[in-house]
Amino acid sequence: MPMRDFVVRFAGEGGQGVVTSAEGLAQVSTQVGYHALTFATFPSQIQGGPTWTQVRMSVDPVFSPGDDVDVLVAFNQEAYDTHIGEVRENGVVIFNADEFDLQGDPRALGLPVDELARSTGNNRAANMVIIGALAHLVDMPQNYLDEFVTKRFTRGRAGDDEIIRSNIMAIGLGREHMAASGFSLGSLEDPVMPDYAQLMLKGNEALALGALAGGLEFYVGYPISPATTILLYMERNLVGEGKFAYQVSSEIESITALLGAGFAGKKAMTATAGPGFSLMSEGIGLGWIAEIPVVIVDVQRGGPATGLPTKTEQSDLMACMFPAHGDVRIPIIAVGTVEECFYGAIKALNWSERYQGPVVLMTEMALAERAQNIPKPDLSKVQVKGRQVYQGTNGYRRYAGHELSPMPIPGNPGAYVANGSEHDDMGDTTHLPERHVQMTERRFGKLKLLEEDDYEVDKPDESIVLMTWGGSKGSAWEAYNQLKEQGVPVGWRYTMYLNPLPPRLLEELKQKELVIVPELNYQGQFASILRSQGVKAEAITQYTGLPFKVRHLVEEVTRMTESRLKETVGV
Repeated sequence: MPMRDFVVRFAGEGGQGVVTSAEGLAQVSTQVGYHALTFATFPSQIQGGPTWTQVRMSVDPVFSPGDDVDVLVAFNQEAYDTHIGEVRENGVVIFNADEFDLQGDPRALGLPVDELARSTGNNRAANMVIIGALAHLVDMPQNYLDEFVTKRFTRGRAGDDEIIRSNIMAIGLGREHMAASGFSLGSLEDPVMPDYAQLMLKGNEALALGALAGGLEFYVGYPISPATTILLYMERNLVGEGKFAYQVSSEIESITALLGAGFAGKKAMTATAGPGFSLMSEGIGLGWIAEIPVVIVDVQRGGPATGLPTKTEQSDLMACMFPAHGDVRIPIIAVGTVEECFYGAIKALNWSERYQGPVVLMTEMALAERAQNIPKPDLSKVQVKGRQVYQGTNGYRRYAGHELSPMPIPGNPGAYVANGSEHDDMGDTTHLPERHVQMTERRFGKLKLLEEDDYEVDKPDESIVLMTWGGSKGSAWEAYNQLKEQGVPVGWRYTMYLNPLPPRLLEELKQKELVIVPELNYQGQFASILRSQGVKAEAITQYTGLPFKVRHLVEEVTRMTESRLKETVGV
């Protein structure tokens, strides 16, 4: 029976082509109609150190990197020793015979990767040798690979033909060596090309594209893993009249520059990670009290302090929702897929304009570096919200009322004092108790402007619900589908909008006997927030720097469900 799913892990040191090989295989597969998703994890040094990347390709949509590895490509002995336990019983190991020798594993094949690449005249074709060997293992047609190489290296430059020739030759050599070994995993079922256009993107790329589609005009940032690629993308692409992208000297400068741009009427955004977000705390509080629209992207990593700068985690939720001193509760959008990275960026910019204040868009390292094929967004259907600008005469009371008022733009009509001290409705400083009550209620009241009943639901009548958030969505969704097939009585809820939660969703959750929340942190942060809102929530936590395995979630949800049902029926 043909395989429907194929998982390969490339492991070695940074600089050995680990990431390039995985992304190349993903691109080959998606160009002919397969679905693909990658996961990458690497150390924080520029080059060297243990690195591995996993690619999963399937005839069906994929949402997680996959639990079991069909093929391990080991670039060195340490990679083999570390990852061999993840290879399924009938899997295959390909090791770089130019780097080390491996004896005693009947599943292992030595491939002289570097030697074969040199024989093509192109030392950089080593990853193509590996892709050729992998293609033989699952009987992937050669024309898939030829088309990929031709498309990738036809760039209108001198030497393109030679590069194409050497890479196709390298693929053939990898195929020949694997064929001579007798190793095979069978055949991968033929793909079905979708009837819509697709893009192969990483999460940070999708987020940056979404921000551009949402009308972003001003971007400043400071390099910090894993958010730096957003800054680099903006420096290359946020160009033209009225656009500005710049690398500043610190995260404190980022948030203050952002506030200045928002004050001046520009749609402004920055991206950082946990340590940088901490430095922005006071500036975010200023944006909240002065009511200035800005978007701060937090690409989460392991923490606290420097922590795990290149690993994934979901441990910044409390810090993002309550980032400043005093009574502050910032709107939160947390994206869970590469596609949501695109639309979440647009929504974050719209939210900041809709309620006139800071919005935090949360993502995480596993999403930032994940490459995945998604439907090409239809920009004609994107709704972009602009600034509500005051058009009257001077004497305007900027902060009057309990919800929203148009913003004066400096140099235009309307008195505008963006005051970080408590103020009256004109914006003048005051310490009167009644004014502090009035303005505090105004700031919190504006959050109701962001309430949207937009969420996912399946099996709505079940008394136990699985509800994850952020980048754990994919693993949780695959686990949920397995639980449903096994007859485990669990329903599904999911939303990007963590604050404010969709009101109808919150009311539904309050009626449930148990809401199970998988999240990558120690404290069960989202479960804690749900409990504070009257929901019977319990977390499944993990803090390894790696995403959930579907198998683990199935086991834990089953155990928790059975335990709760026994309690409710008194068994």
